[in-house]
Amino acid sequence: MSFVQFQLGKLVAVSQYVAGSAVTRKRSTKSHELTRSLFRVLSWNFVGRFLIIGAVLVLAIGVVSAHPRKGTTDRNRYEIKLTLNFDERSYTGSERVRWVNRSDQSSSFLYFHLYSNLRVNTPGAALNTISQPADPEEPRIQITEVRSAASNTPLVFSIDDQGTTLRVNLREAVPAGQSAEVVVAFKGSVPEVDPDETSLTAHVVKQVSSALRDEREMRRARDLNFRCRGVMLLGTSYPVLAVHDGDEWVRKVEPGVGDLVFNEVADYDVKITVDEGVSVFTSAPALGNAVREPENRPAQFATSFSASSLRDFAIVAGRNLRSEQLQVGDTTVRSIFVPEHERMGKRVLGMAGDSLRVFTAKFGPLPLKTINIAEVPLVAGLGSTEFAGLSVIASAFYVDFDSPSMRNLPGLIREQRPAVEESLEWSVAHLIAHQWWGAAVGNDPAREPVLDEALASWSALQYFMELYGENKTAAVLEDQLRGVYRVYRTLGGDDMDANRPSRDYKNTFQYTAVVTSKGALMFVQLQRVLGDEKLLVALRNYYQANLFEIAQLNDLRGALIAEAPVEQRRVITRTFDRWLASRKGDEDIAKPDQELATSLGLPTKPPQKGDRSPLNAFARLGKFFWQQMTRIR
Repeated sequence: MSFVQFQLGKLVAVSQYVAGSAVTRKRSTKSHELTRSLFRVLSWNFVGRFLIIGAVLVLAIGVVSAHPRKGTTDRNRYEIKLTLNFDERSYTGSERVRWVNRSDQSSSFLYFHLYSNLRVNTPGAALNTISQPADPEEPRIQITEVRSAASNTPLVFSIDDQGTTLRVNLREAVPAGQSAEVVVAFKGSVPEVDPDETSLTAHVVKQVSSALRDEREMRRARDLNFRCRGVMLLGTSYPVLAVHDGDEWVRKVEPGVGDLVFNEVADYDVKITVDEGVSVFTSAPALGNAVREPENRPAQFATSFSASSLRDFAIVAGRNLRSEQLQVGDTTVRSIFVPEHERMGKRVLGMAGDSLRVFTAKFGPLPLKTINIAEVPLVAGLGSTEFAGLSVIASAFYVDFDSPSMRNLPGLIREQRPAVEESLEWSVAHLIAHQWWGAAVGNDPAREPVLDEALASWSALQYFMELYGENKTAAVLEDQLRGVYRVYRTLGGDDMDANRPSRDYKNTFQYTAVVTSKGALMFVQLQRVLGDEKLLVALRNYYQANLFEIAQLNDLRGALIAEAPVEQRRVITRTFDRWLASRKGDEDIAKPDQELATSLGLPTKPPQKGDRSPLNAFARLGKFFWQQMTRIR
């Protein structure tokens, strides 16, 4: 079933009705196509279709580079003790960190990222002293002490790069192949996010205004570290070793529209202490039940978590969280949700379990004992995010059509149920695929975001093929990938190379149309060239060869070429170049829809060089949506 049965004309009609104007209900196939495609791109990472539905709900009812050296099994290690004060939105902790020098040169320093201190809106604002007052609207992490684990003597440290890097001076250089251990004491805090920032309304307004008004989007530290609606997300709560790339430390954090976090794998043993009644879920499985700390008053409970070879370690905590789980082979899949979303939480669990089964059969087993997928009230503009062993979807998108309130909605809304549920299913499959592409096999998301995003989206297509067959998969491909690119170009977006760094893409609309859509559709073309069997063999080989490592696009290309017959190897190279390093999207995917542009009153010719008119294609459509949404704010 194609996605949205209502069209842009209906959206206009509903908004006019709310404003007290006359209602007209005139069908338009082209407007229908626009609305359907916009729905997929207005939110970060493939949950965008909820946003146009959200707009209707709001309007209708007024609701709120070189690899590190391979071959060694000795990994970095974190032993973390964290005490979380949920009510005060703060924490204190210490970590014993072992760093293994996998390069060919000795090193006298260690560098850690302090991702929580990243400030994208204040480039000149440094956080160079532990006494500087914290901004209550942003998360913060402070380093209080660094010691040698061997001698327990203090080590000299400094906070660099505008507060985002911790440099530790070691007493002795660490030779190649050897390790060093330090103990870092730290404390941190997270902001309380206004619930209005996480509502469906906020997601609609944020994404429409940023994408269609051609605004630049940047990921912020507070996107991953906050408390809201009784749920806390700690995505980057501890100092984490910077990647040691060859003989250099990757110190610079380049915020963009893509992921912020870039880490090497490590083993984790983490003990988290919380007040009574606070539930904790993490990237790693718990080692038994929470144990009361006898010396602590009031009562506090500690839970230990342990896992090997994690790319990062994230925490979800709350007083009112529920969970359901199932077993898939040796892996426990758990869905975490609030009580009012129990039905949706159970549906997500089933989708996640099916995704794990499909991808395990196709790519090989994951080295994880537990995969958690949680609903969290993410701020507007971020529909989902993924960590090793823990995926997060915005609470705003847990739309339960079986709830009494939804049953009272007009048919205009209720008829969208199949499409909305399909979109959530795509999101879950995409997130689970990232446990292979991005977590188990790492890559630099700032430098080569297409590597994991393209594979995760193509993998989601394979999930639909396995469960629903060819016809359904073809419709999903059109809805989630090809249609997004077509509408992006129709509204005036420029075709771009898909292998650029994340910072080169202005917003989610552009990123989704270029990186995600073109990248995933390249794999569809590679299926035609190699056939399903050879492509899957190549991906399994790529997965095994780069498991726990940081891969590059050349590694993936090489794995595919190695599996291809000699006569097809140049075709593989040309396919990569055409889809990722050239601007052939109009030929290979879809041309701008001139009829649709004309029906919307948009320019059908490219703007002249130097044309600074604000009423370009994005601004014209964005102005309409903005006017409608601000009427009900």
